Parts: sequence; C-alpha cells; structure tokens
Amino acid sequence: MTTMQDRDREAIVAGLPEDRDMWTNKLRRKFYGKLPPEKLLPDRQPAYVSSWIYVFGVLTLAALAAVLLSGAILALKGPDWWHNSPEGHFVNSTHLWSVELFFFFMVIHLWGKFFMAAWRGKRTWTWITGMVAFLASIGTAFTGYVSQQNFDSQWISTQGKDGLNASGVGALFNVLNFGQMLMWHILLLPLIVGVIIVVHVLMVRLRGVVHPFPPKGAKTHPANDAPWTGKYRRYDILKEGTTALVIVFVLTLLFSIVFSSPDDKQVTLQQWAQNDPVDFVTTATGELSGSTISASYGYPYNNVPGSGQKLGPISLPSIFGVTIPVNPAKDFVLHPLATIAFDPSLGSALSTYNGANSAQQSKWLDNYTKALNKAQAVNGGVVVAPGNYGPLPVMMSALLKMADNGGLEASLVANHGFYGTDYTKPLLFLADGSYLGNLAQQDHLLGTQWGMMNETGNFPGQAWLWLYTFWYQVQPFASSGNADVLVWSIMILLSVIMILVPVIPGVRAIPEKVKVYRFIWKDYYHEEEKAKV
Repeated sequence: MTTMQDRDREAIVAGLPEDRDMWTNKLRRKFYGKLPPEKLLPDRQPAYVSSWIYVFGVLTLAALAAVLLSGAILALKGPDWWHNSPEGHFVNSTHLWSVELFFFFMVIHLWGKFFMAAWRGKRTWTWITGMVAFLASIGTAFTGYVSQQNFDSQWISTQGKDGLNASGVGALFNVLNFGQMLMWHILLLPLIVGVIIVVHVLMVRLRGVVHPFPPKGAKTHPANDAPWTGKYRRYDILKEGTTALVIVFVLTLLFSIVFSSPDDKQVTLQQWAQNDPVDFVTTATGELSGSTISASYGYPYNNVPGSGQKLGPISLPSIFGVTIPVNPAKDFVLHPLATIAFDPSLGSALSTYNGANSAQQSKWLDNYTKALNKAQAVNGGVVVAPGNYGPLPVMMSALLKMADNGGLEASLVANHGFYGTDYTKPLLFLADGSYLGNLAQQDHLLGTQWGMMNETGNFPGQAWLWLYTFWYQVQPFASSGNADVLVWSIMILLSVIMILVPVIPGVRAIPEKVKVYRFIWKDYYHEEEKAKV
C-alpha cells in the first residue's frame, strides 16, 4: 500500500506537470526510477552476499580513500617536503602502502568477480567499468612512480620509455618529463579513475550483485536478471564502509611505521662526472659520433632511417613522427659548450671542430674513442695516450668540468623549457652511459631481473606489472630487437580480452566450468543442500 509520505515523495520527484519537458525534470525522474534511496543505501542484501569475497570490494574503495588523502597531502606540500623532512617521508610511506593495499584488494576483488561470472544478468558494463578502472589505476600508479624524483623514478622512466615509444604512445606521453607526469598523476588520471569507479559502483547498485549459479538439481532458480527470491540478511553498508576504512588506515599506518618507504637519491650528471669520469667522457664522445642509443634512437626523438621497432612491416612511432626533438651531439655537447666558450682555448677548440669537414671529425672521434678504452681518471680528469684527437681533449675536459660543477644538467633542463621540469635530455644522456645501468643492476632493477616490478632495497614495487615484466624473461622476447612493441601488443590484446570477457564465447564460460564459485558461495550451497534433506 502506498502511504501519504510515499505519494509526497513521488510527487516531489515528478514535479509539476508543466515541467515534464525540462531536462532537469527528466533526469531526476529517470535517476530516481532506476536508483531510489533504498536501492542506493539498502538495509538488506541477498543471503549469499555473506561470502568473504564481497569484503574486498569495499576494502578497495577504502584503500582508494587512503591513497587520495595521502596523495593530496603530498601534492600540497611538494617534492622537497617528501624528500627532505621526516614528516614528508612518512606521508610518502603511507601513500606507498595504501597503493599496495589498493592493488592487493582490487586484484582479489577482480578475480573473485571473474570466477563468479559477475557479468551475468545484464551486468556486462559493470564488469567492463571495473576492468577499465583497474587498467587506469595501473597507469595512475605508474605515473606516480616516475614522478618521485628519485633514483627509482629515473630508472623506471628511462626503461619504460622504450615500450611506450615503440607503441607510439611516447609521442604524446613523455615519461621523462617530470612536469607532464606529475600532472597526469595528480589530476587527469585520478579524475578518470574516480569517475569510472563512481559509475561502476552505481551500476552495482542498479543491477544488484550477481546471483549464484543454480545448485545441482535445482528445479527453480531466479534468472540472472530477475529479482532475488531467496533469503535476505541485514546489511549495514555505512557500518561496513567505516569498518573497512579503519582497517585500511590501521594497516597503512602500521606498514609505514614498520617498513617505511624507499627514497634513494636521484643520480645527477654531476655525480656521474665525479664518480666515473671515463664513462662520462666516453658517452659524450659517443654522442658526438652518433654511436649512442639516443643518437640512433629514431622517433619520437629524431628521424634515423631504419631505426625503431616494428610490428611486422608497421612502424607505430613513425605515425606521429618527431614530437620530442633531440639532437644528442648538439644538445648534450656542442650547445652546452658554446655557453661557456668565453674560455679562449675552448672557443678555439669549438671553432676548429665545427670548421672541420665530417671526414676529419670522424677521424678525430674514432681515434679518441679507441684511446678512451685505456683511459684513466686522474684528479677528476681523463687522461689518454697521445694521439691525433684534434680539439676533442679540450672540449671533453671542458664538458667534464661543466658537469662536475653542476652546470651541464642545469643547461640541459633550462634549455628545454621555462619551468625546468622536463628532464628528457639529461636522462637520455645519463641512460646512454654505463653508470646508471650499473647502479640499477646492483638493485636488481634491470629488465632481465624483473626490473619494472622491483624497487630499490627490499620494498615492494609495481607487483601488478608482473605479467608485463614476465614476457621479457622468456624467448623469443628476451633476445628480440622488437621486444617492446611485441610485448606491448600482447598486453594490449590481453587487456582487451579481459575487458570483453562477457562477450567472448568460451572465455565467458570458464567460471562455470572450473567451479571455483562453489568455494565462493559454499555457505549458500551448503544451506541449499541441507534444505533438500
């Protein structure tokens, strides 16, 4: 029976008859018809919702709240605070551990829903939005790692760029640009994740939780898209959410206090020049001769015929062309030296080098490169055997001194933009040498060491990238020159399959065949079997 109060509420929702054509009125009536308050905040749920697997959905949301809170504090205070103060480092630790909990809970929630075949009963879009939220969360977490401004972020960005560039994504998404990645991390991607998760939760409330598969021998069972006709139980959604928040915040604080978080200082060109001057000069010489990785990289940095990875005959990076122009010889060596050419000897050396023809330059570079194989570091400089090197010793000595004083890195960053947040050039230069890679190897961060999911020290890293990192450990990918584009293609294909599971014949039937759902809903099936006796 409809009460007066109900009629009043329905009248308010319906509004005045003459307003029925208004957009606002139409939206309100449609939303209320689909999701009235009692459906958004129910007091009862089907009895089978008592299964443990349902807890991980609300735990995921609680962990997301902890991620957003700790991230907001870090964004307000800035990088200097989280690197240089105990309080900042502690908040950074809470951000790390809340992210780890978020992914842990979300992965269990995701696989639980897979084995429940949670897309049944017109719930396809509920599954799709959940999977898209998971993938968007991976992107958000990745941009967080490359925005840390420490050694780990340097290494991840210099290695991660190859896969992104090989797929063409790097033309628009430059992981070596701290400013760009920070904006992606704190603004755009969280907004996308937040909107998708809100839509996902609303769809769960709209369609309800999926029914269990029919028990063996069941004569009647509600259709997947029909209202549940079995038993119900009390369900206090706000109490459950509050409890989940308390649990997550306690775990986050506990892990942060006990384990803290990694923060190895970033490697600078100054540090490189001081600790391994021979490698620095050897790399700088390679930049001039065009023999380094950056010099022969191709798109999106430069147009080098025959360079880059291909998917069959297709070069995906060539679609966008050169979007991040980098000329290593000029950008890393000649232009920085030109800014300090007031030194007469350096000015003369630069004039000699620039005035020589390419054949002469190549001869000097070839001789000097061979001599560097037996070079020695003496008093912060590099000493080679006498030879015909033209102006190169003077030039390299000046560049080494410039790096040793911290001027080279400042020149490379300042030359690239007004705000000085784009570290593309210094990071490419640094990655061309052996120094950065040797440090990464000591921390087990190389690709052959499952590097993308590792972290400095014994801290957990991006464990959710295990499947991506896995492919680099097996043949033919481990030795393929097109490994990045092949692995990216596989991961995109697998992601599409996971998103579209509800509409792929055979794949969508897996949960019913493997019968993991009987463990998930064991209490429900036990009650049904007892009722038959």
